Amino acid sequence: MNSKMETDLLIVGCGVAGLSAAVTALEAGLKVVNLERSEEEHFGGNSRWTEAYMRMKNDSEVSDDFEEHFAHNAGWNIDPNVLNALTDDAALQPAFAKAHSLPDPEVISAFAQSVPSTLAWLKELGMKFGPQPIYLLTQNTTRIAAMGGGLALIETLRAKALALGGEIRYRTTAIDLVRGEEGAVNGVVAIRPDGVREVLRAKRVLLASGGFQGNPEMMTRYVGPRSKHVRPVAIGGYYNKGEGIRMALDAGAAPAGEYGSYHAEPVDPRSKMAEAVVFIYPYGILVDKHGHRFTDEAPGTVDAHYDNISRCIADQPDGISYVIFDAKVEDIPRWRTSIRSDQPSINAPTLEALAAQIGVPADSLARTVNEFNAACPKDQGDFDPLHVDHRATTGLAVRKSHWARPIDKGPFQAYPIISTNCFTFGGLKVNSDAQVLDQDGRVIAGLYAAGETMGIYHQVYTGSTSVLRGLVFGRRAGQHAAATQPA
Repeated sequence: MNSKMETDLLIVGCGVAGLSAAVTALEAGLKVVNLERSEEEHFGGNSRWTEAYMRMKNDSEVSDDFEEHFAHNAGWNIDPNVLNALTDDAALQPAFAKAHSLPDPEVISAFAQSVPSTLAWLKELGMKFGPQPIYLLTQNTTRIAAMGGGLALIETLRAKALALGGEIRYRTTAIDLVRGEEGAVNGVVAIRPDGVREVLRAKRVLLASGGFQGNPEMMTRYVGPRSKHVRPVAIGGYYNKGEGIRMALDAGAAPAGEYGSYHAEPVDPRSKMAEAVVFIYPYGILVDKHGHRFTDEAPGTVDAHYDNISRCIADQPDGISYVIFDAKVEDIPRWRTSIRSDQPSINAPTLEALAAQIGVPADSLARTVNEFNAACPKDQGDFDPLHVDHRATTGLAVRKSHWARPIDKGPFQAYPIISTNCFTFGGLKVNSDAQVLDQDGRVIAGLYAAGETMGIYHQVYTGSTSVLRGLVFGRRAGQHAAATQPA
């Protein structure tokens, strides 16, 4: 293998995390190279396909629940000894606390505090942010979005990086880290477009190559057998094969985030569109291929619960479900905006005919709908589709908590729904400067991680924070690399 290149910051990945780091470091005078697995027309991984919603009140303030939501979803059955240790000064924390997989409160605080300045920097580059139409009919937090979505972000950042002298190597995949005698990371082993392996030397390395949703082996190893039912939500996810995470773990990095889980969205499997979400199910019922309900379709606002419900769909037979609703859907303002599929609903004048079209046993579906209808409230107030209305079923083993109305007015409609993978939760433990930590909580010299490659999510995704995570920690990595650049 050849060893030809020397650069200040070598970045594995070319999405919002990798490009925000690149521009930040280039502005500080560093020499920067990005490696991108895909061909040029697909560069950017998941960032290319996202609408880039952001959990903010406006472009200078994060939402009121930003840090709180992370704290409430920090992991399962957390040892109070770990929590107590994390209240100590960082220098005094024991290794088991520093390397724990939960999101470090100091990291989340730095995240929240860095969002406004990161967006202000992006505005200087020409990006605009503000309220945007969203497919969620009910929300429990505030959101804005980048004008033009993730594609505008990566195109703006790439143009700036190239204008500043940055280099992007397409169809080039990093597969291993290179370390010096004292353990500092000083390069990667990469496979060039011609298939030849090459050692690329650098003073610092940033891993910003996404998660492992595009790697069936890693998905099965960590997420389990149900992963066979789950596909990436967009084409960009197929490029995320987990090498960045794997090579760092092999080098002793501490894992962080929930490796057995992923950010899930409910999608129409017939559609070729990216993120062909179907969010009408809170106003109907979800049934499996046998015609049985299996979950509370409406435990609260859809943005707070679709993650768990979508993962539950992956556990059903063949990983498929169907939302069933009737003509009363027309009572719901803008209901069609909750469906992003380019495929039409499946329609029928009767439930029996609908069951035949979707391949569900007619007698089973009829029994499920009849039992559901009988359990719907008669006197719990008016149906209010845009707010939680507490119209709950009674007497069912699987309760529906809100918006429970009988399904009894034809014609009837259905959409198939599968669970899709926006990104995996498991990643690398980092500090507030995006430096990767080892299993004893020590910094691995020369190594950073940002975006989906760093792990901070457990249980329920803190919605509309993933793009921000990439932008903020990519920028913080670039800033730290510039401020501490070795001679």
